[in-house]
Amino acid sequence: MMTMMQVTSFVGLLVLVASVHSDSLFSMPIDCDDIYSHDNTSSSGVYTIYPGGPTTPINVFCDMETDGGRWTVFQRRLDGSENFYRPWKQYKMGFGNVAGEYWLGLDNIFLLTMRKKNELRVDMEDFEGGKESAQYAAFSIDSEIAGYQLHLGSFTGGGAGDSLTNHNTMKFTTYDKDQDQWDKNCAQHFLGAFWYNACHMANPTGMYAPNGAVGFENVHIIWQTWKGWNYSLKTVALKMRSVAKCSCTYYAHNILGEPAV
Repeated sequence: MMTMMQVTSFVGLLVLVASVHSDSLFSMPIDCDDIYSHDNTSSSGVYTIYPGGPTTPINVFCDMETDGGRWTVFQRRLDGSENFYRPWKQYKMGFGNVAGEYWLGLDNIFLLTMRKKNELRVDMEDFEGGKESAQYAAFSIDSEIAGYQLHLGSFTGGGAGDSLTNHNTMKFTTYDKDQDQWDKNCAQHFLGAFWYNACHMANPTGMYAPNGAVGFENVHIIWQTWKGWNYSLKTVALKMRSVAKCSCTYYAHNILGEPAV
């Protein structure tokens, strides 16, 4: 039988474990959804999240306003301040300034979509002040071993129309790693990096330029179903949001030492 001191110590340990587990959900959020769930008054801005665990924090811009908020932004073009014509390694790791233009990194995007089921939203703006969006029921990518293959759910709405379904199931291509369906390299010819097919109906990582300033066709930021093949968009942001809680015991496994499911 346990002594009173042993019982007291055991109860204290349970309280401590529960406290650590509870606090960890707030102090080490996986995504912007976790941040919002802890404080639904959170404003849009830069936050630290931990999709890869406590030893690999990353900064990300959270959109807490659009359509109910909770969006984790993984790509954003605003003003042409960042060069997006980059090699595989940089698209893998991420680059840019999360307070401005950036790409979160394919490894981080993979971790985010592995932890939870997500939907996708693409917000964009033209140079005349018009704004539109496109939404998809599901969004995930595979690991690098599988070429970061894209898995996209059905188009669920938005005035920009559906320019992404054509890219579904494609692997990611950069100018130094060709995984598209064309006999040439889509990234090299259209000055971006994306889940190109043969080649694109959307080119959110293309050349940033005022509309009409570039004589080459289809090399700029394009969303074909909204503005056609040759209109260069002013802004575009790709963002994901959780639609279901993770079924794994991620925090218990990483923080408490309990086995993962």
